[in-house]
Amino acid sequence: MRLLLLDRDGVINEESDDFIKSPEEWRPLPGAMGAISRANQLGFQIVVVSNQSGLGRQLFSIEDLNRIHNRMLAEAIRHGGNISAVFFCPHLPDEGCRCRKPSTGLFESIEKRLGAKIDEAYYVGDRLSDIKAAQKIGALPMLVKTSGGLNYIIFFFL
Repeated sequence: MRLLLLDRDGVINEESDDFIKSPEEWRPLPGAMGAISRANQLGFQIVVVSNQSGLGRQLFSIEDLNRIHNRMLAEAIRHGGNISAVFFCPHLPDEGCRCRKPSTGLFESIEKRLGAKIDEAYYVGDRLSDIKAAQKIGALPMLVKTSGGLNYIIFFFL
């Protein structure tokens, strides 16, 4: 299994300082859904790995987050792609949990649940914490600038 791990906010969809709190606020970055589809065509299984402290801040509910992710999954399908799974950390930055990136708990869960080899994966993020997480787990880190970054990474594989 070829695994492509993607951060969500700032890689797949527009980032918001106010957090993405509803499906209506979730807006894919231009070309991101097409890039996911192209990655699938190249044989990659896509897994989203995201810090979602808005849950811990009580800015939105788990039901809201599920609706947001359902919209993201539907958009990927609409563009001919597939996101296999979404793993997220709901904790605040100062809670000291093991799952908040750059800690490795989410990645360990991916390995266990999907039987995937994380050290053979690519990890695309838009922050230093994403790069640090990739380095800790032995994945190949790729840092993107928000505008068009994911498309560039996918074309790298072609």
